[in-house]
Amino acid sequence: MKQQAIIGMDIGTTSTKAVAFDSAGNVLFQAAVEYPIISTQPSYAEQDPEVVLQAVLDAFRTVVRRMRDAGLAPEGVCFSSAMHSLIAVDAKGQALTNCIIWADTRSIAETAGLKESAAGFDIYLHTGTPLHPMSPLPKLCWLREHEPDVFHSASKFIGIKEYVFFMLFGEYKVDYSIASATGLFNIFSFEWHQEALEVAGITAERLSEPVPPTYVFRNMLPAYATLLGIPASLPFVIGASDGCLANLGSNAVRTGGAVVTIGTSGAIRVMAKKPATDKKERIFSYILTEQHFVLGGAVNNGGVVLRWCRDNFYTLEAAAARLKHTDPYDLLNEKAAAVPAGSDGLVFLPYLLGERAPIWDPLARACFFGVHYNHTREHFLRAMMEGVIFGMYSVGLALEQTVGPVEVIYANGGFSRSSLWVQMLADVFNKKVHLTDTVEGSAFGAAIMGMYALGHIPSLEDAADMIQVKQTFVPDPQLHTRYMQNYAQFEALYPVLKDDFRNAGQ
Repeated sequence: MKQQAIIGMDIGTTSTKAVAFDSAGNVLFQAAVEYPIISTQPSYAEQDPEVVLQAVLDAFRTVVRRMRDAGLAPEGVCFSSAMHSLIAVDAKGQALTNCIIWADTRSIAETAGLKESAAGFDIYLHTGTPLHPMSPLPKLCWLREHEPDVFHSASKFIGIKEYVFFMLFGEYKVDYSIASATGLFNIFSFEWHQEALEVAGITAERLSEPVPPTYVFRNMLPAYATLLGIPASLPFVIGASDGCLANLGSNAVRTGGAVVTIGTSGAIRVMAKKPATDKKERIFSYILTEQHFVLGGAVNNGGVVLRWCRDNFYTLEAAAARLKHTDPYDLLNEKAAAVPAGSDGLVFLPYLLGERAPIWDPLARACFFGVHYNHTREHFLRAMMEGVIFGMYSVGLALEQTVGPVEVIYANGGFSRSSLWVQMLADVFNKKVHLTDTVEGSAFGAAIMGMYALGHIPSLEDAADMIQVKQTFVPDPQLHTRYMQNYAQFEALYPVLKDDFRNAGQ
């Protein structure tokens, strides 16, 4: 008998990854296929759903082939997917639009109208999704206003994971987790929210059927089963959203644990036993399972801030580092470390790409405050890194005010390769930060969900045994005090500048 394994599939913003894990959570094989973001106008961010589908097939087929060569066979597959995507499809399931992804901001006007209405606030309280152009709700309002022919002729409005599963199995299903990030789903009753549907101008029949994340597809269309080289009966677990599964894959399943992820963007999330919404509308409340809810906030400006700094202010040094086959970011970390914590009073608002949590303002802009003659280029560099962490901290405070204290943080994403940045996180939050040996958080979370759905583990909490802490960063109370002086200024800046940002965007 061949050894069995679970494949975690992660449909991300720029690539799809397929990762095969054994029963102990070890990575066996992995493959990734990239695809472009299509931006025909400044506020547009789309993908070709057929290109994404092909990437899913190619990544999956590559891993299955490598497994077969090693004498292994997949016992099941489970999916993670990016949230907030929207595709209009006809009666045959053919796409009438590209996939409009989370980064698309064309519905700013529709979002503003909703935020100013009593209906908008009530929808947030029931759906847990903050009102922002990322959300499918204002995207649908935009389509109805600007593309009425497409809007009215569409048979269904679905996300990218639903598109993939419809192509493979001919069924329209959406997991509770992805549904809970649409702004259209009631996170308390687990059904489409009637008031949100009325605002969008659609009925529940034009959306997929909501199902638990443990829902299993078992009858793949024969042509795809043949193409992939698998039995049509191989169980495909629908899974959940990437953010929720990243918490699961990072050991933050129990109350009191938070996950901070900083890649290009960033997020901080905690797990709760019931949904909760914030009267100030600062955080999201998404579903993982009927007993597990993920609350938190995503920021637009994570590692992209450091990349912007590298590309605009350290171009010569970065080029020299590459010639020496060294990582330019190592150089940036070294230079930033030479500046004292707090950057000698220099404060940076990191809103290069507008912002999501906690202000949910796509028109927000970045700026420096407190510039002094004695500040050097390295002060600006360190202030940028600190500004990113301050943004995460402001979301963390909103979370603690809503669901209770965070006791420990698990960190992952590209920033976790920088000891300076992770230590900064520990010092600003004044909490221990653990790095785990998990390399593919969302894909691993999908694999864990697959194991649970197929009965390999009795509960999601049992997956903790598969995750080991490899390093712990302990906060420095004195540095925390110094950072809080800058953070007070950070918090005061946005309310003062908000109207100026809005005027600058016109």
